[in-house]
Amino acid sequence: MADHRTADIRNLAIAGHGAAGKTTLAEAILMEAGVISRMGKPREGTSVVDYDDEEKERRFTILASLLHVKHKGKDLQIIDTPGYDDFFGEVVSAAAAVETLLVAVSADGGIQVNTRRAWKLATQRGLARAIVITKLDAENAKYDEVLEAIQSHFGKGCVPVTLPVGLGAKFSGVASVLGAATDAPAEVAERVAAAADALKEAIVESDDSLMERYLAEEEIAAAELMAAAGRAMAKGTLVPVFCVAAEKRLGIVELLDGVAALFPSPAEGLQRRGTRPGSGEAVERPASEAAPFSAQVFKAMYDPYVGKLAYLRIFSGTLRPEDGLYNARAGERSKLGHIYRVQCKEQEEVDSAVAGDIIAVAKVESLEVSDTLCDERDPVAYPPIVFPVPMVSRAAEPKTRADEQRMSTALARIASQDKTFLAGRDPQTGELVISGMSDLHLDVVTSKLRRKPFEVEMNLKEPRIPYKETIAGKSSAAYRHKKQTGGRGQFAEVHLRVEPMERGSEFEFVDEIYGGAIPRQFIPAVEKGVRETMAKGVIAGYPVVDVRVAVYDGKHHEVDSSEAAFKIASSRAFSEAFRGAKPILLEPIVNMEITVPAKYFGDISGDLSGRRGRIQGLAVEGDQQVISAQVPLAEVANYSTQLRSITGGEGSYTMELSHYEPVPARIQEVIVAKAAKAKAGEEEE
Repeated sequence: MADHRTADIRNLAIAGHGAAGKTTLAEAILMEAGVISRMGKPREGTSVVDYDDEEKERRFTILASLLHVKHKGKDLQIIDTPGYDDFFGEVVSAAAAVETLLVAVSADGGIQVNTRRAWKLATQRGLARAIVITKLDAENAKYDEVLEAIQSHFGKGCVPVTLPVGLGAKFSGVASVLGAATDAPAEVAERVAAAADALKEAIVESDDSLMERYLAEEEIAAAELMAAAGRAMAKGTLVPVFCVAAEKRLGIVELLDGVAALFPSPAEGLQRRGTRPGSGEAVERPASEAAPFSAQVFKAMYDPYVGKLAYLRIFSGTLRPEDGLYNARAGERSKLGHIYRVQCKEQEEVDSAVAGDIIAVAKVESLEVSDTLCDERDPVAYPPIVFPVPMVSRAAEPKTRADEQRMSTALARIASQDKTFLAGRDPQTGELVISGMSDLHLDVVTSKLRRKPFEVEMNLKEPRIPYKETIAGKSSAAYRHKKQTGGRGQFAEVHLRVEPMERGSEFEFVDEIYGGAIPRQFIPAVEKGVRETMAKGVIAGYPVVDVRVAVYDGKHHEVDSSEAAFKIASSRAFSEAFRGAKPILLEPIVNMEITVPAKYFGDISGDLSGRRGRIQGLAVEGDQQVISAQVPLAEVANYSTQLRSITGGEGSYTMELSHYEPVPARIQEVIVAKAAKAKAGEEEE
């Protein structure tokens, strides 16, 4: 049986900007709890938390890593997450499994772009929030400035729970507000007392009855305040702020004390809401061992020894291996062999798990990220986890025939684990396109594919822009196909008229043949010849759209006419008519939403103008400027690199297809000439 109760569980994810010391903090927690006997260092590739081969080689976190420790009777389940925005999807998945996001802010770096992004995610998802100021022993450590910035950006509810004693080389530890007032060193005693008052106010603000007693100057026992702290964090009136120097393990015990005493249990934190499959009726499941079972898959990965691992957060009820699993999405049951508690890369088998637990199950191949697992007799479906949309795309080609055979399976497996990675065939260009959060993200993916068990080599290149061809005028053309090679010949003559249609109309074929100029049985061949040519393109090799084609005359031969002959004739007639109807290229226009610090607005707007972009709207979110714009896709295919260059990594953007517009004439000439040159090269080969 599970050796803890839901009320004793504390779930948190550590998030923040890169190099804020998150993984070192996780290592220090494991060391302090006696789980490991020696602290590893991420920058040296010796961390037990960063256990993936890519992480050890690159010396930074790529995957969210789960660990658990016990402290003062509480079971702490902690997820360490990457700090680079290239892997922010891992932060999103972790946030779906916890009640609290612990945001790491380094004392020598302060608030940075992913600090704000992590905070915003926690706020949007309704999570409790806490902050840990790291690296108080750094040479340029600044506590007061960083705390002031935290309270300015994130609110006065950010209350110190531990305060530093000294800074930089003189940092010797922390003084805790949770301890006895007499324990605080003299140099910080006054600040500790002030912080204790602020902590009390933040807690009572969340509870009307406590507030009434507080305003009446009634004494409130410390135990009563601590009992209400989890609810205060869940409501957002309390955001505890801690101080640590993780490499020296200073402040770690006090941080763990704060987590155990203040952080909400699953019963106090965010209560997940779902719907009844089929009816859409709202369902809320309390975080209780006695409630009907429900859980959600928030992460999936493949272990070389146990196969596919699906990570579950149990929201309600109790799970035992003999219960099996019912998947609300698929509407099917699966056998369950084992339940595991995960400690970094190790799995420990347990015989049950309760509401609040974060566990893994193995070899249930049908499970996908976001799947809801529940009691079949009382089903519920939780909303799918919303991941960032990948913005950087590359066309992928296998290096060898052997790679080609394995590549699709390998890419599908990676995509099932990483929901910010997509792979699929572009129906227009025919290219296999992979998409990720950045070039670094895609580089990590291709590096993983080169390793076991995949062993797939790929070449990446810029994907073709999916232009389309159409016409701006009307035209007619006729073509006679006649060939005599002995025996039965080939003969067909087709007269076609082309004219433009409204954008988005695609294609219309009109049969205007009267009197049997072209026999009925050959009309489908005429249309097929036109469609095949439209698919290949006429002026630059891109699909033709928004064209009406009418066949209005022609000739046939009783013996020599055939479907093949009429296909050839209609194809050539269509090409000639198309070239005479003022052909134009259409380019994809995307809607972009770019979020940057306000100080970069001028640089961004100027850059967009140079990319033929049109700003559609502006909005302000705190100190961030949100710019809505429409830009040709060809101009922003590699925008992530340019945005990072302009903003120093402080900007982000989203992009989605809006519509198609004609390409400017001077640019069309370049594209057509390039296509003609490429075609000539292919013909020479």
